[in-house]
Amino acid sequence: MRRLWFPIVMGVVGVAVLCALGVWQLGRMGQKEELLARIEARIGAEPVPVPAAPDPGPDQYLPVTVTGVLGGEELHVLTSVKDEGPGYRVISALTAGDRRLLVDLGFVPEEAKDSPRMAEGVTVTGNLMWPQEADSWTPAPDEGRGIWFSRDVAAMAERLGTEPIMVVARDITGAEVGTLPIPVDSSGVPNDHYEYAVTWFGLAAVWAVMSLFLITRLRRGQA
Repeated sequence: MRRLWFPIVMGVVGVAVLCALGVWQLGRMGQKEELLARIEARIGAEPVPVPAAPDPGPDQYLPVTVTGVLGGEELHVLTSVKDEGPGYRVISALTAGDRRLLVDLGFVPEEAKDSPRMAEGVTVTGNLMWPQEADSWTPAPDEGRGIWFSRDVAAMAERLGTEPIMVVARDITGAEVGTLPIPVDSSGVPNDHYEYAVTWFGLAAVWAVMSLFLITRLRRGQA
């Protein structure tokens, strides 16, 4: 019997640890669902004027509205949209009184990249956002072709001479700028905890089966 104690203990402990990790992931899934619900509620709230000094933490997804002038100063982020194909996100400088802000006007197809988008009295209603899209694998902007590969608010603001604030358009009125807005939603916030939980519970089942198999073999060897 002494030979069986170790595999029994390891089997029980292993299954308990793996099941505990699965339960923890289910708890995290509930927390993430609550967070996503709060984000969706915030995104769809009544828009307010852009704050004087918004904070990327508490003001992420804040619904805002701003009216100003598009002077045609733009950056273009390579992207694709379902049912639309490849194209670009148009990131433009909007002058609103004594402020200059970045506005994500949305999508244009490849052939419309260099079309003029200059207008006065444009009202952009959307959400403040500081996207975290770039990583160590993201190429640097192709200055020769005028193409960016991610939205980098700080770098784009420096390039266009604006405040480091981006309004992602949900609705554009006052002028026809020829873009398809891509509104902010919660799809960019991952919620993979259910898959993680299933993985941990599956590993617990495999651990249990393998432990029983080992114990059975040991018992037969002792008989």
